[in-house]
Amino acid sequence: MEGVDEKISAIINHFHLNNFSFSKRIGVTGTTIDSIVNGRPQPDGTRKKTKPGYDVLTAIIDTFSINPDFLFGKSKEMLKSNVSNTQTYSGIPQVIAVNQTGDENVIYVPIKARAGYLDGYGDPEYIETLPSFNMPHLTNGTYRCFEVKGNSMVRTFFDSDLVFGKYVEDLRDIKDGRIYIVVSKNDGIVLKRVINRIAEHNKLILKSDNKDGNYPTYTINAEEVVEVWHVTMYASEQMPEPVDIYDRLHELESKIVDLEGALQRKLLN
Repeated sequence: MEGVDEKISAIINHFHLNNFSFSKRIGVTGTTIDSIVNGRPQPDGTRKKTKPGYDVLTAIIDTFSINPDFLFGKSKEMLKSNVSNTQTYSGIPQVIAVNQTGDENVIYVPIKARAGYLDGYGDPEYIETLPSFNMPHLTNGTYRCFEVKGNSMVRTFFDSDLVFGKYVEDLRDIKDGRIYIVVSKNDGIVLKRVINRIAEHNKLILKSDNKDGNYPTYTINAEEVVEVWHVTMYASEQMPEPVDIYDRLHELESKIVDLEGALQRKLLN
């Protein structure tokens, strides 16, 4: 698969520009573009290519009306004008956070930040206002932490629990019956069990674990979905109560112990 550097080279060639003229069009130095496309010389004689930052990518997209999915290898259509008006799900989050060593941080979205998150999910300045932290064992993808709101998933999660979700790169990868955080234009941020009907009907079916009748199952069109995060871990202040079956097993075990004791005493007598 072509890298973003090769995609930028293709854009430069498409508009019959060189690195210097291209850099002037997007408001950066020629050295910046040259380091992305050709790489910086290293002491050992090799060249190390620089990854373009968010500002550079945004400038390229806005200046030349580039289809963002082309830059990230999700589409072969370079220009926005050649892309259908139907929105497609992005294979990467709009914004990520990294620490000083370049490792991705987990961004925390508390309940009070939900409305702002939906409005500013693609705004790096807003995302930077949210708390973030490093989780050493969450390294095989991009993760986000959401605070649970409400009781629709009671029996599994409770209000104010924290759920950690791994970004889903392709809606077709959603597994039936698993729990996901779904961010959409109309419903905001919801925590649900999901049934995947993307292939058949271009829809997701969202179900609640709370069966008190107040949280009906509903569907959502793929075009409405902004982000999906697969819940892989959670933290809760709620200590689960033992279920009835365990109470009954404990009672049965106690009776067996008592019977064994009574039988031993009878044999001794």
